Amino acid sequence: MADLGPRSEISFAQTFFCSAFAACFAEFCTIPLDTAKVRLQLQKKSAGADGVGLPKYRGLLGTVATIAQEEGISALWKGIIPGLQRQCVYGGLRIGLYDPVKVFLVGSAFVGDIPLFHKIVAALLTGALAIALANPTDLVKVRLQAEGKLPPGVPRRYSGAIDAYYTIVKQEGLVALWTGLGPNLARNCIINAAELASYDEVKQTILKIPGFMDNIFTHLLAGLGAGFFAVCIGSPVDVW
Repeated sequence: MADLGPRSEISFAQTFFCSAFAACFAEFCTIPLDTAKVRLQLQKKSAGADGVGLPKYRGLLGTVATIAQEEGISALWKGIIPGLQRQCVYGGLRIGLYDPVKVFLVGSAFVGDIPLFHKIVAALLTGALAIALANPTDLVKVRLQAEGKLPPGVPRRYSGAIDAYYTIVKQEGLVALWTGLGPNLARNCIINAAELASYDEVKQTILKIPGFMDNIFTHLLAGLGAGFFAVCIGSPVDVW
């Protein structure tokens, strides 16, 4: 995601594959925490409605332990299939298309550092397109994560990811797969812009410092900076 200039040519397919693989690996490692987050968020809503009884889940680690104890450790990976599908689509496209869109905005004849404004616009566009295509996987992932231990004799709504897609379309219509697209667009566009544009900008600034080269250490510093900006900008949106 560097600016225009001398660089090794990396195809869209290579960028897409590497981005998707990295996103899937991160998804597999972090989905237990994501599942716990979903349960905590849903619990707060239900507890506010009746105000009766103590909450079932307490804290992040406490929620993880409760889920593992009551439903088995594998329950922490509920929604992993649509989660990986989401990362393949969203993670691959938002990064894979970023450079081509950025170059398109400034023109292929442009020479020099691409302005921050164009980086932000490119990240917003790629984030919007990626999440619009990945929204069905996001919806199914959250619905599977939300299912806790059911009383004896009560059937599950979905037996798995494929059944969830089929059931939602059959019972609610095809458009239902894009439920929540508006908030998803707002959240992911802003976070994507914060991550990619700040990564580009931080890396560009670091490379201007004498002694720094385009290597792994520079990428690590740029990634840390991008993560900091993404958290600062994206946290209010995520909570909202």
